[in-house]
This record gives sequence, C-alpha cells and structure tokens, in this order.
Amino acid sequence: MKLALGPVLYYWDRDTMLGFYEEMADAPVDIIYLGETVCSRRHLLRLQDYLDMAERLAAAGKEVVISTQTLIESEYDVKTLRKIAENGNFKVEANDMGAVRLLANKMPFVAGSTLNIYNPQTLDVLAGLGATRWVMPVEMSRDALVSFKSNRSSTPETEVFAYGRLPLAFSARCFTARHYNLQKDDCQFKCLDYADGLTLKTREGQLFLNLNGIQTQSALVHNLIGELDTLQSAGVDVARISPQAHHTGEILRLFRESMEQRLTPTQALSQIEGMMPAASCNGYWHDKPGLDFIQDKQPSA
Repeated sequence: MKLALGPVLYYWDRDTMLGFYEEMADAPVDIIYLGETVCSRRHLLRLQDYLDMAERLAAAGKEVVISTQTLIESEYDVKTLRKIAENGNFKVEANDMGAVRLLANKMPFVAGSTLNIYNPQTLDVLAGLGATRWVMPVEMSRDALVSFKSNRSSTPETEVFAYGRLPLAFSARCFTARHYNLQKDDCQFKCLDYADGLTLKTREGQLFLNLNGIQTQSALVHNLIGELDTLQSAGVDVARISPQAHHTGEILRLFRESMEQRLTPTQALSQIEGMMPAASCNGYWHDKPGLDFIQDKQPSA
C-alpha cells in the first residue's frame, strides 16, 4: 500500500507553503498532490508556483499529481482548470466533471472523492475515460468498498482518505467571511488567520464542524492509522494523509512505520494523539456515524 499526501486544504502564507513542501521532499511519502482545491481567492501561490514545486518534488522521487478546484465559479477558474488539464507533465486529480471532460481520453487522471463515485458502473465509465485511480467518497464504509470492488469490471487503483479533517461540503458562500460579517468578495482573506480552519461547537460545547472558507469539514480528525490492516484486506492501494499546520511529517512517519509493521495499531494511536488538532473519529469506515471512534473491530469476511 502506498502513502499519499493530499493537497493543502487551508490558506497558508507563501513562505509557509514553500517551506512545507521543501520538508515533504524528504518525507516518507510516495505520492504528493499539489494545488488549490478550495477557493480561487487564495492566490499567494499561482499555478506556475505549484508546477515549479512539482518539478522539484518529482526530482526527489515523488509521484506528483496536480489537483483541480472543486467548485468552479468564474471564467478565471475555468482558465486555470484548462491550464492544469493541459500541463503535459503531471497527472491531474479531477475534482469536478468539468475537469473530467477536459481530461477524458487525453491523459490519465485521478478521479477525486468529490466526483461522488458510489457505484461500480460510474467508476467503469470514468476508467473508460482515463481514470487510473479513484478516491473513495469519505463517508463510504469498508464493507461498501469490499462490495463495490467485487462488482466492478475496471481495475483503477483505490485511494482512501485515511487521516485529516473530513471535507464534507462546499458552498458558493464563504462561511469564514460570514463569521466576520464580511462579503465573500471582500473577505479580507480571514482564512489566513486559521491554519487548521475555524472550529464550531454545539451549544453543549461539543466539537461539531470546522469552517474552511467555502468548505465545511468535520471538527474531529478522521484517523485510520489503527485500521491499516482492514484497508489492506479491503484492497486499498493508497492511503491519503491530509496536511495540517503542524506535525504532518511526523504523522507520515507514523503511518509509514505502521504500514511496515514497525508499530502496532495501539502504539501508533498512542503516539499520534498528541500531534492532532482534535480527537480521532473513524465512524464512516465502520458504517457508523462519522464522529464515532471505534477500535478493535474485526473486518467482515
């Protein structure tokens, strides 16, 4: 099973981003996804910056994939999407069907989780258009994946979101701007103040959701480091780690050591706990409410 680093979902300043990817060049990760997937107003890094970083990371031995924006809202977004599709050097993660249309039968691509692939027939269609890997929807369970794989005719690799705050929804409205009573087009780039998003709690004080501009995430951290054996038994080819503001390199190391069985699931869970911005959840993987955390459940036959 390979280890992948997903695109940075938050808005970090330019120096932080450049330094982060310099560090990732030496990280124990096989695949690195680059690009702005959330909001086109986050423009401290341009597409050419990502392509330059892609060259450096590829030279360091990483498989690099350029991710497209999930919600296309303007002609500028469309132009950027076309440039990504026509980059000619790097595989692309298509996060909406517009990207699929531009890539279809022209170059191999990764079908992102926001394409909402919930049945084998849909995956077979995308594989026929050139998808060589698909990212499972974050709310799909292990048992659903096993059933899914047994009924499909195509054989693209399967990637699972294995660590990070779950991306749950996108909206044309920016909730971070709204929190400050600002218009989206005059947001004053408030996302820069929240390196891991803006957490919401219920009236009872329970962590509920995480606001990340136009993206809504889980407040708890989806964490499958204790489930790597069940990922492998379900036929997962790639486990994706979503970057966070601190400790991403150490988290990648823990996942790598767990994959190589140098750490037991219990040891890995114990060591990762202090590196997380919030508590763990893994309910979706077990076909339970997403905020649940379940341990020691044996995989189904």
